[in-house]
Amino acid sequence: MIKKILYIALLLISYEGFSQEIKPKDTTSNNKIITVFLQGQVVDNSDKEPLKGAHLFNLNSVVGTVTDDDGKFELITTTNDTIYISYLGFQSIKLKITNDLLKGNELVIELNEKTEQMKEIVVKSHKLIGVLEIDAKNVPKDKYSRIHIVGLPQTYEVGTRSPKTYTSPFDALFKPIDFVYNMFGKKPNQLKKLKKLRSEDNLREMLEGKFNRELMMEYLDMDAQELTDLLNECNYSDYFIESASDLQLIEAVLLCYENYKAIKKGSTIKENIKQ
Repeated sequence: MIKKILYIALLLISYEGFSQEIKPKDTTSNNKIITVFLQGQVVDNSDKEPLKGAHLFNLNSVVGTVTDDDGKFELITTTNDTIYISYLGFQSIKLKITNDLLKGNELVIELNEKTEQMKEIVVKSHKLIGVLEIDAKNVPKDKYSRIHIVGLPQTYEVGTRSPKTYTSPFDALFKPIDFVYNMFGKKPNQLKKLKKLRSEDNLREMLEGKFNRELMMEYLDMDAQELTDLLNECNYSDYFIESASDLQLIEAVLLCYENYKAIKKGSTIKENIKQ
């Protein structure tokens, strides 16, 4: 009988100790960042009409969506995320997500129309199949046309600029491609985000029709002129820079970065061999 009482007492003590251990875990779980679906509608500020096809990007998680016929959307987000909202002909905005926004009712986002309308640009891409006799006939005569090679996701520019020259060693130290190379080394998440924009089908589809370069400038921490300087240094023509979609520009920057990284690694290896 005494043994049974001792056994029960030990069980109760164990249970109480176990309960006390779990409580802190439950408490910390309440402090975790919760991912929720942000729901809302994008409308025209002037007449409150819904904007169908407006783009919303979560700049932190690199997730995007497009508004439906009623201008409504649903986007995965967490507190402190930044949402980028854009629509052709309207001023783009960035929205910081707060706890109040996530707790509130359906969000209504109003966009203001731009005073200057962006002209529509059509970029042609020529497909090559990898057979020399056929491709030789199909290579475009326009020196700045784009070609697409079957099996590869990116397109290439046929004609390129002559490499940019610098008037002094001081200027060469601050080349935009060096800036991007060093930035990706210090901020690898930025590189991952650009690669995600390029690789995921729904994001690629959204970027194929965009020409404002705002997402790239956000992720590269560059203004429009700095982005142009970077692409010029990567030997892309002014024609391509002006007419390419945001997706094509992302492909161009990533390709330029990969080539530059290979050159830097090659030069490092040679230096080690010499030593």
